[in-house]
Amino acid sequence: MSIGSDLRKLVRGEVEDAPQVLEKFSRDASLFAVTPQAVVHPKDATDIGVLVRYANKEKEKNPDSIISLTARSAGTDMSGGPLNTSIIVDMTAHFTKLLELGSDYAVVQPGMYFRDFDKETKKKNLELPSYTASREINTVGGMVGNNSGGEKNLKYGKTARYAEELEVVLADGQAYTLKNVEGEALKQKLGQQDFEGNIYRGMARLVSLHKEIIEKNKPKVEKNSSGYALWDIGDGVNSLNLARLMVGAQGTLGITTKIKFTLVTPKPYSAMTVAFLDSLSELGKIVPEVLEKQPDSFESYDDNTFKLAVKYFPEFATQMKAGIISLGLSFLPEIWMLLTGGIPKLVLMIEFRADTQEEADKKAHELAEEIKKNNPKVSTRVAENEAASRKYWTIRRESFNLLRKKVRGKRTAPFIDDFVVPPKTLPEFLPKLEAILKPYEKSMMYTVAGHVGDGNFHIIPLVNPKDPTTAKTIDELSHKVYDLVVAYHGSITGEHNDGFIRTPYVKKMFGPEMYALFLQTKKIFDPHNIFNPGKKVGTTFSDAFVHLDLPKK
Repeated sequence: MSIGSDLRKLVRGEVEDAPQVLEKFSRDASLFAVTPQAVVHPKDATDIGVLVRYANKEKEKNPDSIISLTARSAGTDMSGGPLNTSIIVDMTAHFTKLLELGSDYAVVQPGMYFRDFDKETKKKNLELPSYTASREINTVGGMVGNNSGGEKNLKYGKTARYAEELEVVLADGQAYTLKNVEGEALKQKLGQQDFEGNIYRGMARLVSLHKEIIEKNKPKVEKNSSGYALWDIGDGVNSLNLARLMVGAQGTLGITTKIKFTLVTPKPYSAMTVAFLDSLSELGKIVPEVLEKQPDSFESYDDNTFKLAVKYFPEFATQMKAGIISLGLSFLPEIWMLLTGGIPKLVLMIEFRADTQEEADKKAHELAEEIKKNNPKVSTRVAENEAASRKYWTIRRESFNLLRKKVRGKRTAPFIDDFVVPPKTLPEFLPKLEAILKPYEKSMMYTVAGHVGDGNFHIIPLVNPKDPTTAKTIDELSHKVYDLVVAYHGSITGEHNDGFIRTPYVKKMFGPEMYALFLQTKKIFDPHNIFNPGKKVGTTFSDAFVHLDLPKK
């Protein structure tokens, strides 16, 4: 009898195991393909509890069983995070409701698409500011699972800052509300003689006994989605915030069924300073100048992205809902710049938001003048309102989609797509990165886009999916790039998370002592290893390599 047959008797939601369904759920936006045995669309938290108890029972009967549960929403993950050989728990069928919208918060189910959530919050002039470039196709649950951040991260931070409370089904099959617990409330949790009490005691003991290891080995950069955030959950004596631990855990500690977000009121007006750099060395002076002005966003894209925008100009016009002629006219200054000075190596986008258009414009013009004064070789422009800056945002946001859809015979390969280094090191780091990538330029094209203010860059190569040497190149290049990132005290992932692609590097980034604490954390929450195994901990280079959807020599 199949797992699907077993599950149909247990849950009220739909269970699917047809080959075409399993094929669909075997992929996300990553390089991996992992075929599950069944896909379940649970009706509610009770259904998920039934699945958890079923998986635990199977593990107790046979500890070597591969039975496990992986929560999945939109499948836009680029790390292989929602892929699994056993049971996929799809949250987009029934967990899609906005349950409550208050004056500065919202309670929502994880399967709701961010685009729909955003429409509702905007009705009260509220916003979850940690949205990503994939905001039109991802869900809020995926944002929590990965601790996502995006173009507003510089000012507003990542999703963890806004996930105030989570309802999570833990390994005993019960749903619990996780949030920051302090004082008497924490003492009460620590005194409970039940599964929840065991978790609180286990985590309190771990963070209090090993605070020196945690402090020494925590990320040295502001933006990180790798590992478990032990450095950010309290001391275990005065406070403990298990919601913060769950955000970014990629579904490896439990399955989230409800989220309470705090929201912000966005400033209504914006203006953008745009700077065109011919050399990466110019970043050295410009980055601190920009950060001193405290902009809302500090983004970038490279010359390859610029070329892509020119090559597929009609598609950009469609994306922006603009006519080709009118859009072409808006780009005349840039076209003239290309004719007279060539394609810039890097385009910087620095956005200011304010309560009035005049205030936003003033900030953007002041920065443009300062950049020109201190960096005479750098060209600048000011987009004086939201409409004028839209063309730059479209290029920045749509480059990955164009790569994926338009370049024939090639495949996007996100594997060094999300590293972070301290922003002040970029002038030294980026030329070294270029030197690593240069020998591979003949075999793969790539674009570079980044959150410069955070030192977070996305490199998306295009590879030949039929070339048997591609898998070897990915393995080889990953080691070289991540060794460089670690040498600069950076993070292997700022917002895309570990998944299959980066879990083998987690130990290298954090060191063996911290990695041992991650293993303990997983064991405290998930003693039978039923929640999304092989992510965060437990996957080797050879394990990940096996799942690559590429020919191997």
